[in-house]
Amino acid sequence: MAECKKEHGECGKGCFVDSVIHLDVKDYYGKILNKTSDLKSNACLAPSQPIPAVILKALKNIHPEVTAKYYGCGLVVPECLEGCRLLDLGSGSGRDCYMLSQLVGEKGHVTGIDMTEDQLEVARKYVDHHMQEFGYEKPNVDFVQGYIEALKEAGLEENSIDIIISNCVVNLSPDKRKVLSDAYRVLKDGGELYFSDVYSSSKLSDEIKNHKVLWGECLGGALWWEDLVRLAQEVGFSPPRLVTANVITVDNKELEAILGDYKFVSATYRLFKIPKISYKGSLVIYNGNITGFEERLEFDSQYTFKVDEVVEVDREMASILSQSRFAEEFTFQPPGVPSGCSVKKPKVGTVNPFELVLQLGSATVSSATGGCCGAESSCCK
Repeated sequence: MAECKKEHGECGKGCFVDSVIHLDVKDYYGKILNKTSDLKSNACLAPSQPIPAVILKALKNIHPEVTAKYYGCGLVVPECLEGCRLLDLGSGSGRDCYMLSQLVGEKGHVTGIDMTEDQLEVARKYVDHHMQEFGYEKPNVDFVQGYIEALKEAGLEENSIDIIISNCVVNLSPDKRKVLSDAYRVLKDGGELYFSDVYSSSKLSDEIKNHKVLWGECLGGALWWEDLVRLAQEVGFSPPRLVTANVITVDNKELEAILGDYKFVSATYRLFKIPKISYKGSLVIYNGNITGFEERLEFDSQYTFKVDEVVEVDREMASILSQSRFAEEFTFQPPGVPSGCSVKKPKVGTVNPFELVLQLGSATVSSATGGCCGAESSCCK
């Protein structure tokens, strides 16, 4: 085997081999953890937030063993999914894949990628079970073994995916830049990376980054949130849109002593692959045609669109809405107040999850997640 590049375990012959971190994570999630209650902190546990009815119904259809092996830090379900091709980075036992399988419908497809054999064994074990449960004639979900830093090597083609999701997994990678750049490569133009992950209040010390348990618990590999904003734009994504933020409390005295004054949040961001075209701002009207969001669409922490309400958006948001799967869900008008019409101004936005939590005076920001397109129209073409 060729000698590896230390930063992410890639060799010069188109292969990808385990780094020490990969081996530690495989062992932690494949051997040490057998169920959610084995976690030593609450960093990888989903926060208690209201779950939309359509998602709650989908979750109830998932096999108990798949759910028991789930280790997520958020509920990662973007809107408008019918007919889309989705990729789940670090799909684990497959819980999110099977949930999304129901939301994209038989004409959509969900692929899960994970490097841990034990997790994939659970996920693959129940493919037929879930397809029968959902009433599908053929599977619309598959699982591949591979690394989230090496999607090409795992057989994922360029410009082939509509939406990528990830649930508390990017922090486990030793090379976040490669994760983001590979995600950008496989997304179609207008595609989206919608993901929940753990972020730190400042750059972490080497002691914390080298702590095996803290890394496995989603804390040791957490990005400083400012690094996420920088890296995302460096690989080509539009500026990140912050959706939700939740304070993480470790509740483990031994780990707390090691972490000291570092603070952590679980946050969900939206990153879009849109052409580098300078757009002017726009007035938009939400049409209310997304199932589960007939009255309002909470797009992120800054923009909420109520049906038939005229909303002023900046050129960044105008570009995202007009060049993504949301284009047919809005009516666009040039800037300027129409005669006899009131225009809603957006809130001041932030990409800092710690600031967002403080602004709202709560440890939890209400989630904008959930839902899918109705059967009569497909979000993804």
